[in-house]
Amino acid sequence: MMSQFNIRPAKPEEAGLVLEFIKKLAVYEKCADEVVADEATLHHSLFVERSAEVVFAEEDGTVVGFALFFHNFSTFVGRKGLYLEDLFILPEKRGKGYGKALLKYLAKLAVERHCGRMEWICLDWNQLALKVYRSIGAIPMDEWTVQRLDEKALKAFAAEN
Repeated sequence: MMSQFNIRPAKPEEAGLVLEFIKKLAVYEKCADEVVADEATLHHSLFVERSAEVVFAEEDGTVVGFALFFHNFSTFVGRKGLYLEDLFILPEKRGKGYGKALLKYLAKLAVERHCGRMEWICLDWNQLALKVYRSIGAIPMDEWTVQRLDEKALKAFAAEN
């Protein structure tokens, strides 16, 4: 019997499931101690403020992966873009094309929403993911590095005289 595969938007009552997948991703990326989000915060951010969106990948009605994304803006392109923050497929479900299907779903969504581009970051040791990204035509931005002010640094900098 062939598996049924589906991609669908997360529902407000699934904020806890979103958090579960975020935690699974954090374990995979070796940074589980950095997750401070909770279900209430995610519910508010995703379904009240609509700061980001989540889609779930399902196999036979069971969630096997997720993607969290939001819109950014490119001054060079002059239009919004789709920024993929997280994509995660359960380890036992990898290799079936579900990650690539989520990327294609988001690419189609970006085209429908008239986005100028779609971007994401990837850990340099994640060779499996990088191989998939190259296969779909993604180009590494080798000359660019990610810069970050975490909450503590952000508050300290904002308070400087």
